[in-house]
Amino acid sequence: MEMFLALLVSALVVALVVIGLFVFGLRRRLIQRSGGTFDCSLRWTVPDEGDSASGGGTPTGKGWVYGVARYSGDRIAWFRVFSYAPRPRRVLERSGIEVLARRMPEGEEELALLSDSVVLGCLHHGRHVELAMSEDALTGFLAWLEAAPPGQRVNVA
Repeated sequence: MEMFLALLVSALVVALVVIGLFVFGLRRRLIQRSGGTFDCSLRWTVPDEGDSASGGGTPTGKGWVYGVARYSGDRIAWFRVFSYAPRPRRVLERSGIEVLARRMPEGEEELALLSDSVVLGCLHHGRHVELAMSEDALTGFLAWLEAAPPGQRVNVA
């Protein structure tokens, strides 16, 4: 009887893991189904350059979250990759984005980001945020920013 109970519990655990992975994959497919998606890591809380935790101005790998961004009209919906949430974690409005700088990952960031990433420092409604994406995705992102409707201000450095 104990052996049967152990096998039953093991089977349930395996079934839950398989169902969880299926739902995880299904969510990603649904996000990407409508097109206009690209891999994009995001750092919403950027450490100050003089912050001792960041090594006195050297970028750290802390705070980066891997995600998928999807163009949606004048907004970009950003979804965490490792999440079951059906809604985007962040929404960036084209009219609120100001590009400040572009750089390559440095130090620990090289380990935290995908190998071909470019880091884009931005202000979004006055809040410093960093996006990391491939060179191709960056080209598309900058083209999307510059394609704002007439009368909308767009600041691209």
